[in-house]
Amino acid sequence: MNPNKRLTRHVNRLLIRSTNWIGDAVMTTPAVRAIRHNFPGAHISLLAKPWVAPVFDHSPHVDEIIGFEANGRHKGFNGTIRLARDLRTYRFDAAIFLQNAIEAALIAFLAAIPSRIGFDTDARRLLLTHPVRCTKAIKSIHQTGYYLKMLEGAGLVTGSPSLELHVGAQDRHEAEQILSTHGITPGHRVVGLNPSATFGPAKQWFPERYAALGDHLQKDLDATIVIFGGPSDRALGQTISGMMAAPAIDLSGRTSLGEAMALIDRCDGFVTNDSGLMHVAAALNTPLVAIFGSTNSTTTSPYSPTSRIVRVPIECSPCMQPVCPLGHMNCMKWVSVEMVFDAVKGLM
Repeated sequence: MNPNKRLTRHVNRLLIRSTNWIGDAVMTTPAVRAIRHNFPGAHISLLAKPWVAPVFDHSPHVDEIIGFEANGRHKGFNGTIRLARDLRTYRFDAAIFLQNAIEAALIAFLAAIPSRIGFDTDARRLLLTHPVRCTKAIKSIHQTGYYLKMLEGAGLVTGSPSLELHVGAQDRHEAEQILSTHGITPGHRVVGLNPSATFGPAKQWFPERYAALGDHLQKDLDATIVIFGGPSDRALGQTISGMMAAPAIDLSGRTSLGEAMALIDRCDGFVTNDSGLMHVAAALNTPLVAIFGSTNSTTTSPYSPTSRIVRVPIECSPCMQPVCPLGHMNCMKWVSVEMVFDAVKGLM
């Protein structure tokens, strides 16, 4: 970017385009905090899809969340025009794109937002007034730093890369009610298991090992096991709880994201694949053990001092493939129940 072309325009109304996945959104929280620091007097709106919005519901750095109804009125080409028309009524002075797709820049361009800031990825350079070059070096660092580098490239001041997540009082109340219904009081030790992950099965440790780990934790650490997951994970949660000898609380597909955040905050430990809830646990400083295989632990590891990664480095890992191209998932097969249990025990 031309160093003389900085974002100097006085900004009264600013739009942030959020990323589309929960984990990515959590990793943008240091950047959102930095944006507020740079524009303390601005009204900051955040455009987010419904499943991501709860990450920012209680953020002190965002004044308003605008829903991107991708499966509703903002769907398709006509929906894009409709969203641009909606945003035009806000009269934004600037937009910062944490999402990298050309769609984000196109919508802001059509909404006549005068200053448009983001990485020059996805062939969108001409749609940006403040394009920031996304170098190979930037792509290789942890994603918390990746988003901050974009702000630095636009001439903005950045601060700590520490994650930040705020849980609402109502969600905390609902979480306590859920646990109380299952006989769990504040004195009980709770360990969460998160056996699912988006982007394919190569990221997922085996259900039978999660079940064996749950029994191990219950027997040796006197922990109550809570199984997490989204609506599509109900069968997986039932499978794991059914395999366990000890009773488990299966909440997969039975909580909102806000309630899941509050429940994770209540956990004394959390075991997870590389997933969105992994980053939620990291942001809440819940002691967590993350199991990595096919994905890159350098760029997407849990950014938390209370986390541990369990992985067995093999020649083909990380392959970044949704399904193991070799068909046998050795990167996960080498991760034993004892390895994960020892990591959890060490944290607790």
